[in-house]
Amino acid sequence: MPEKTMKAVRVHEFGGPEMLRYDDVAIPEPGPGEVLVRVSAVGVNPPDWYMREGMPGIPRELLPPMSLPIILGTDVSGVVEAVAADVEEFAAGDEVFGLLRFPTSLQGSAYAEYATAPVSDLARKPAGVDHLTAAATPMAGLTAWQFLIDLGHDHPSPFQEEQHHPVPIGPGTTVLVNGAAGGVGHLALQLAKWRGARVIAVASGAHESFLRELGADEFIDYTKDRPEEVAHDVDLVLDTVGGPESRRLLPVLKPGGALFPVYLAEFDPDEVVARGVTISSTQVRSSGRQLAELGRLIEAGTLRVAIDSTYPLAEAEQAHARAARGHIQGKIVLTVA
Repeated sequence: MPEKTMKAVRVHEFGGPEMLRYDDVAIPEPGPGEVLVRVSAVGVNPPDWYMREGMPGIPRELLPPMSLPIILGTDVSGVVEAVAADVEEFAAGDEVFGLLRFPTSLQGSAYAEYATAPVSDLARKPAGVDHLTAAATPMAGLTAWQFLIDLGHDHPSPFQEEQHHPVPIGPGTTVLVNGAAGGVGHLALQLAKWRGARVIAVASGAHESFLRELGADEFIDYTKDRPEEVAHDVDLVLDTVGGPESRRLLPVLKPGGALFPVYLAEFDPDEVVARGVTISSTQVRSSGRQLAELGRLIEAGTLRVAIDSTYPLAEAEQAHARAARGHIQGKIVLTVA
């Protein structure tokens, strides 16, 4: 019999957005403990373009195996098409969403009309949440949740020896979110508000009204003011920008405070000790259980997932070009016919 095929976006050579190719490939079959999902929408995330570029700057020992050609993507929402013989959690026709195989594999294979997924990575999509919103949620939502609310696993982090522990957030707590308009940032802001914290949002001025609508108590336009010069006595900084500039946020913390960089960052250990603060990070991991909790908050209207822009799967190159321009408000999503 002729092999059944589907459309998928693959990388055959590492490079810029122009390296994304819209190919005909075989429809995958679910292995043990997996389902086959007919994809409705796909979230676009930084690891997608890092993988497209060949993961430059990441130590080789931190990378899982990868071989070309690669189907990108880990954030998916869709409908279960088929299940493996040992799967009881889902059935054909169920609407699901998930973060696929992250970080154990960077080849989540979500940029496609069909994708296989471990059942443990999936949650049922709430009926009141559309596929665009669901696809935009997994990586950004789980990152915010695992940094701020509940790590939910005991896997060691590749970024530090000790286990990450979220700090208590509640009334009387001040949280500063740097890069608050992005995927992780805008959800972290709302989770902190859900817990009763006072939240300071840092972003460019174009995002002020958006972030105040989400609940920001104070807004700092980094193009006009330096956060470290205007914010003080902060209990927790979630820095979604990271990098070498993350250390400049240390002065905003009160003694006993904590700074959580989402991306790789470097700090002077002596300065950290002298200020009496904590630096901690982790790596987001797939979790259908935690996604189910996020889904309930979204359906209840407690969390709003913002969509920056949408593109058909065939225009993934344009979606990546949009990401490269930066100043994203929420998430970029690919739609699948």
